[in-house]
Amino acid sequence: MSEPRPAPQRAATIYDVARMAGVSHQTVARFLTGTGGIRPANKVRVEQALAELNYRPNRTARSLATNRTFRLGALGYELSGTGPSKTMQGASEAARRAGYSLDIVSLDPMKDTELDEALDVLNNRDLEGVLATAPTDAVSAALDALDLGVPIVVDRGSDLEAMIASETADGALPDVGPFAAVRHLIDLGHTRIAHLAGPADWISARSRIAAYERTLRHHGLEPLPLVAGDWSSRSGYLAAPDVLALQPTAVFASNDRMALGLMKRMHEQGIRIPTDISVVGFDDLAEAEFFHPSLTTVRQDFDAMGRAAAETLIAMIEHPDELPHVPYPVPELVVRESTGPAPGTPA
Repeated sequence: MSEPRPAPQRAATIYDVARMAGVSHQTVARFLTGTGGIRPANKVRVEQALAELNYRPNRTARSLATNRTFRLGALGYELSGTGPSKTMQGASEAARRAGYSLDIVSLDPMKDTELDEALDVLNNRDLEGVLATAPTDAVSAALDALDLGVPIVVDRGSDLEAMIASETADGALPDVGPFAAVRHLIDLGHTRIAHLAGPADWISARSRIAAYERTLRHHGLEPLPLVAGDWSSRSGYLAAPDVLALQPTAVFASNDRMALGLMKRMHEQGIRIPTDISVVGFDDLAEAEFFHPSLTTVRQDFDAMGRAAAETLIAMIEHPDELPHVPYPVPELVVRESTGPAPGTPA
């Protein structure tokens, strides 16, 4: 004799979430649609209630009632990499909580044919909005020329522009992101600071170059000639002789992977880090803490970046006549063992 099946559990509603979180159902709805205007404490309580109740929006019912698809598209690159994959994961989570599905299309930004194919896929889907990553000039130009007829949020990977906007009234540079990385080395007494840059056609690489040069000149120092890699650890390893030929006492690498390759070459040549040369990276990969020595770097909260992008897009869709006000995470310096005083600097 078969066991009787338990009655199916009723799916949680926004009213259940509101009751558990101790807020109004309108507050829960604003959270789910990414429209903002929620106090931080209430936001935390809503997030906890959503997780505890395993809340899942009923997309089918909403679509039938509103004649909408509640589908978003996302154009990403290098999704096998930690940063891009976590960004898309954060975006997908935010979309799901707001009752949307997220269709992710991957591309190789260095292959023009893949870009055209990816854009065709987005064009042929019944989407309400699109998230796009534009790491290179070619991708950025293609997105600018694209007319999807729906809201689009484009991340161009520029660390510089938004942070320059936060420059103080007395002309001081913002102490965040790449500015903080270079400022940290200057504060340690370094005056010969090299920059291992990313590819010149990548927008984020150019923004970090600009921040490096601006910070040095702001403190009366001259930038050293640039050495560039292609973001990979191997390119950092191969670029090491050119970097070391500049006789720097510190290096700011445009990402953690190139910093790793650079540090390996230094170890092989008997160069002590940070006694002889300090190294700073960018991204704060999960492995950065376990480099030898552990890597000082700039942390990017990729999950939060993805969530913020999705919430911005959803706010544009739900409230087309209002400017979205979604806070984006600020990249922060994480000081570890790979940086120390410049050689000859009193301890």
